[in-house]
Amino acid sequence: MQRVANCILRDRNRVLLLQKPRRGWWAAPGGKVEPGETLMETVQREFVEETGLTLIQPRLRGIFTICVRDGDQLVQEWMMFTFYADRYTGSLLRHTEEGILRWHPVDTISQLPTAPGDRFVFDRIASGQDLLIGRFTYTPSEELIDYTLHTETENIIA
Repeated sequence: MQRVANCILRDRNRVLLLQKPRRGWWAAPGGKVEPGETLMETVQREFVEETGLTLIQPRLRGIFTICVRDGDQLVQEWMMFTFYADRYTGSLLRHTEEGILRWHPVDTISQLPTAPGDRFVFDRIASGQDLLIGRFTYTPSEELIDYTLHTETENIIA
């Protein structure tokens, strides 16, 4: 099963996101866990590679199972581990092969084009303290079929 680690970096009232060229969706910078790597090593490495910034004390805030179903058949499954940080060092890259980097006001991130499940993740992780655990199920064309989210204090089931 593929594992991915990403990070939502907040600087005061703004969040750094990466616009991926394939669909134009905004995403948290991150990438695949390499063999033998810890999640912390992955999120640090990927964030520097994609942004030029070094995260200071990123904290795990989300654990998600991502499923792709074609009818009743599960065609793909992977895990996404989302970190949150509000401190960093370095200079933001001017150009990146991964897409366009841009700071967005926190109160506008729910209006950006994103993967459907990311709307829930960005908003809750950028503003909350609880660990968010969930599952998102998509069609092969990336339409959200359903999701289930839990925190320590509430269940959010769709």
